[in-house]
Amino acid sequence: MTEMRRNLEALDRGLVAVKIESGIFLSWRIAINEYESTTFELYRNNKLIASFTDSENSNYLDRDGKVDSRYYVKSITGNKETVSKKVSVLEQPYFDIPMNKPKDGVTPTGELYTYSANDLSIGDVTGDGRYEIFVKWYPSNAKDNAHDGYTGPTYLDCYTLEGEQLWRIDLGINIRSGAHYTQFLVYDFDGDGIAELICKTADGTIDGIGKVIGDQAMDYRNEKGFILEGPEYLTLFDGATGAALDTINYKPDRGAPGSWGDFDGNRIDRFLAGVAYLDGEKASALVCRGYYTRAVVVAYDVKENKLVERWCADSSDNVPELAGQGAHSLSIADVDQDGFDEIVYGSAVIDHDGSLLYSTGFGHGDALHVGDFDLDNPGLEIFMTHEESPHEHGFELHDAKTGKVLFSVPSESEDIGRGVAADIDPRYKGAQLWGYAPELNERVPGTESFYTSKGEVIDGPVLPANFVIWWDGDLGREILDHEFDPEQQAGVGTIYKWNWLTNEADLLLRADGTLSNNGTKGNSNLQADLFGDWREEVIWRLADSSALRVYTTTDLSEHRLYTLMHDSQYRVAVAWQNVAYNQPPHPSFYIGFDKDQMNVPVPDVNLIQKK
Repeated sequence: MTEMRRNLEALDRGLVAVKIESGIFLSWRIAINEYESTTFELYRNNKLIASFTDSENSNYLDRDGKVDSRYYVKSITGNKETVSKKVSVLEQPYFDIPMNKPKDGVTPTGELYTYSANDLSIGDVTGDGRYEIFVKWYPSNAKDNAHDGYTGPTYLDCYTLEGEQLWRIDLGINIRSGAHYTQFLVYDFDGDGIAELICKTADGTIDGIGKVIGDQAMDYRNEKGFILEGPEYLTLFDGATGAALDTINYKPDRGAPGSWGDFDGNRIDRFLAGVAYLDGEKASALVCRGYYTRAVVVAYDVKENKLVERWCADSSDNVPELAGQGAHSLSIADVDQDGFDEIVYGSAVIDHDGSLLYSTGFGHGDALHVGDFDLDNPGLEIFMTHEESPHEHGFELHDAKTGKVLFSVPSESEDIGRGVAADIDPRYKGAQLWGYAPELNERVPGTESFYTSKGEVIDGPVLPANFVIWWDGDLGREILDHEFDPEQQAGVGTIYKWNWLTNEADLLLRADGTLSNNGTKGNSNLQADLFGDWREEVIWRLADSSALRVYTTTDLSEHRLYTLMHDSQYRVAVAWQNVAYNQPPHPSFYIGFDKDQMNVPVPDVNLIQKK
């Protein structure tokens, strides 16, 4: 049997140089095919200043460097040498990407709205091994599906890291704006080295070259601002130009509104999306509708610039166990280790062929994480919070392959609306897990608590349960959050580190001048390993959305890993991070304080360059 090789991006060296108090911090990317055998040489102003063996990490403090120094890296694999582009020094641990903010607008009822930069995605649309940034512009009157009212249109832009705007797509008045409506997928689906964009469109959508999809004269909004009639489309766009390549009818269509759980336009328009390696080699797109009652997941391949349906899983037809099990997000992972990805659709898991792998039957929830959290349990685990209460499994950890519950915490009267899993405390093996709901603060009298991977209580405060990030020099994750301001419904971006000695969270970064997204969820615009070594970058919008601010770590680390973007589970998680209730990306293997338990996989992959 021929071993399957997954298509992933061929990325450049990603060298970054930052001025810090003690010199110049430098960090660069190790590709997965370089992890075990490549050495590096670092040059300042064309002079060799340091060499690195194939067991050392790819960062360095140049104490003699200056802000006007220029650096490059030479990689050596066997007899092959490759030299990176030269880079200049950043004077701060961030840089800004200027943007073209859309103009203000007015609704049919006279309501003024403005725009802010919301969720992002990334993809290489020029073929140079560097990521471009895809921006979803959010009107100030964007709505949750449960709320009436008109919204301004949603726009999708593409920018280079230097701020050159490549194109803008106007989704038009027949796509309502809100977290549950526009889920956009950016990925190289056809394996040509250039990313494509896939999202839901409608009559009046204008693509990146000014071409109108459908009938621009049609307005299907009702008096409450909902769009419950008219055609619905799914469109494949060229990532380089924003041009529409293929438009098909969105599947499933609305059908009988009551089948989705209500009749007022709320549950019928709950959309999700994802990217999965369903054949073990090429990326497929997943578009989804519904989770409270009826749920449908449709898989598409991109072939010759066309969307080609692969399969459809429908709780009203071939997968009845899918009904009522979805979450406000999804996850993708090879949970049964057969080389093909599965779709973790909340409490249910769909196999790579569209059949049901299993369902726990625990129902809907707001937070969902897949990773190697319990080091004593083989393979991956799924951590999920649940909304219904009382619930025997308010939040729970279960085996990702079988659905077997490993531990759970009951809820008596509250929706557990937040939850996260990460290794933040070296005193306990594997990951720690915590959820947030007011009643959980009363579970251990006089304290607030989080949990080990075995379900044992760790006394301490209830920590923010939005995002976690690899930021400083150790292998544990830090807490990515914000300082929430109720008046702005946003907050200044922050990164905290759990201090197990003082039982407090220590502030590592306060990103003054920035704001978070999505209200109390406190999301950054994007978290991903964009450049530098394996640790993650974070992007927040400036308060006026005139630019995005991209932060990178300046902490030295002795730990060598290849870029997380060459772990396919992590990479597709970055692609679906923007979907509905954003969740942080997790790799397919354990990274954490128990370094002797880290088994870093090095699969043979196909690093695609522009054809």
